[in-house]
Amino acid sequence: MKKQDVILRALVFGGEVSLAVADTTALVNEAIRIHKLSPLSAAALGRTLTVAAYMYSSLKDERGALSVTIKGDGAGGTVSVSGDAALHMRGYIDEPQADLPPNAQGKLDVGGCIGKHGTLTVVRDDGEGQPFVGTTELVSGEIGEDFAAYYAYSEQLPTAIAVGVKVGREGNCLGAGGVFLQPMPGASEENIRRAEECIGQFSAVSTLMQEHTAEEVLRHFFGEVNFYTRYPEYKCNCSRHYIEGLLAGMGEEELRSILAEQGKISVHCHYCNTDYIFTPEEAERLMKRT
Repeated sequence: MKKQDVILRALVFGGEVSLAVADTTALVNEAIRIHKLSPLSAAALGRTLTVAAYMYSSLKDERGALSVTIKGDGAGGTVSVSGDAALHMRGYIDEPQADLPPNAQGKLDVGGCIGKHGTLTVVRDDGEGQPFVGTTELVSGEIGEDFAAYYAYSEQLPTAIAVGVKVGREGNCLGAGGVFLQPMPGASEENIRRAEECIGQFSAVSTLMQEHTAEEVLRHFFGEVNFYTRYPEYKCNCSRHYIEGLLAGMGEEELRSILAEQGKISVHCHYCNTDYIFTPEEAERLMKRT
């Protein structure tokens, strides 16, 4: 039976630590299908999608939106993920077929794919006007450690993160997900320490999500706690109508210049890998709207 992606949110350790357990296997498989990702690129983009899904589930306003950009010096180039409070998510990696030898542990070298030098930038719009922009330096390129550093330095919210993606021999994602522990304001030193120590149990989180449901993982490690559920989904917000509106806003002179050079107008959406082609006749109708 195919599992649905899910994020479970709860309070643990006497209500002093916020917990999230995420299963994002389907999300990563959809990214693999759309972008034809190599195992390494799937792991890099999949880990980023997983952490971003957690971040989106924290948005308090339904009008909220968030974007994540990781610019490193690794083989994969830039990774970009965008989404909204409904957990409609999309993302891409510059090099969808990135490939490197296994790392020292014999695993996919995500750190080499992302790179150890560069930046992680989060733009968060809580629906209240001015977006928050936070940028931190990359720590290892392994994604989890980089986002933990972002939370610590940019948002002053110490967060323990375990995130993983397991890719099978046929190139599909067998299991993907993450566990996130974030002490609440006023949490005791003991419970902060418990959260930091607890995260070590989830080094193989992708295998846990391959073999169990998110709820089984939550109950096994944290007992009977109350939780609420969110459902992330890979869903791009582009459409032909949306692209027409963007083109109409460019102005007639620029559209005619593109037509003269290319004989058509072509727009590519990086998030869903879709090409929108407009013939000269269709472009003329667009120009009448400018």
